Amino acid sequence: MPNRPRIEPPSSEITPEKFYVDRRAFIAAAGALGAGAIAASMPSLAGAQGTQEPKAVGKPFGLQPDDKPTPWEDVTTYNNFYEFGTDKSDPSENAKNFKTQPWTVRVDGLVNKPADYQLEDFLKPSAIEDRIYRHRCVEAWSMVIPWRGIPLADVIKRAQPNSKAKFVEFTTLMDPKQMPGERTAVLVWPYTEGLRLDEAQNPLALLAVGVYGRTLPNQNGAPLRLVLPWKYGFKSIKSIVRITFTDSQPKTAWNQAASNEYGFYSNVNPAVDHPRWSQATERRIGEFSKRKTLMFNGYAEQVGSMYAGMDLRRNY
Repeated sequence: MPNRPRIEPPSSEITPEKFYVDRRAFIAAAGALGAGAIAASMPSLAGAQGTQEPKAVGKPFGLQPDDKPTPWEDVTTYNNFYEFGTDKSDPSENAKNFKTQPWTVRVDGLVNKPADYQLEDFLKPSAIEDRIYRHRCVEAWSMVIPWRGIPLADVIKRAQPNSKAKFVEFTTLMDPKQMPGERTAVLVWPYTEGLRLDEAQNPLALLAVGVYGRTLPNQNGAPLRLVLPWKYGFKSIKSIVRITFTDSQPKTAWNQAASNEYGFYSNVNPAVDHPRWSQATERRIGEFSKRKTLMFNGYAEQVGSMYAGMDLRRNY
């Protein structure tokens, strides 16, 4: 593994730079999407979508009674996306001209049906869903985000992995001209992530193409990103261009950069502290007080059985 300079996170990664008090009504509306909604999910540059605060729509998966959607402004300006910079405000500033059309995703490896897909091939009306998930970042802050996307399991089923496939590797676009962060040595580029095949097939795993009912903004991982609500945020790889099925555990970007801090599994476990801070509590963006961190981020009922018998301290 090449030696990479260790970057200490700014204080904003541990305590948010600003707090918002938001008491908007929680609006959840499940249902089939019409043609107009599907068109709204097609990839495009962020912006020019109106100035009105969008409403959160979708089925609230695993939320607690006091969970409220994080305001649109925070969801789209307080981001981790190192391809566009290491500060939380960098992605929204540096990704404005990022081009997401056309977009091709290669599905390959140990599958019976490898293919190069145009993004539109993923956006089948029957597959697109609106879901509201709780999210926990390893830097001890959290959000509640209404996503629009397709179950990752649908793509896996279409690819037909063979009996040797045990893991799924994801790769972000490598384009230093558009992504200035890739010109730095903060990580090994391109960004890669991985899951066990059973994790990838879990019903909670989502390939997101939108947020708050709108097209996914560039700074949030346009045009296609992974969403895994029971894992720490760095597993949710953005701007995906390749999905590869393998028989061995993939190397992942943050694990290569700092293996003692960022494990392969990245399951939210309040009992396992980050070497530089506690994971027992978190600060929800938009709130003043801290919350107790929940095992598997509150999704233990849906995902806990996948890790039965594992040492979740060793397999962090």
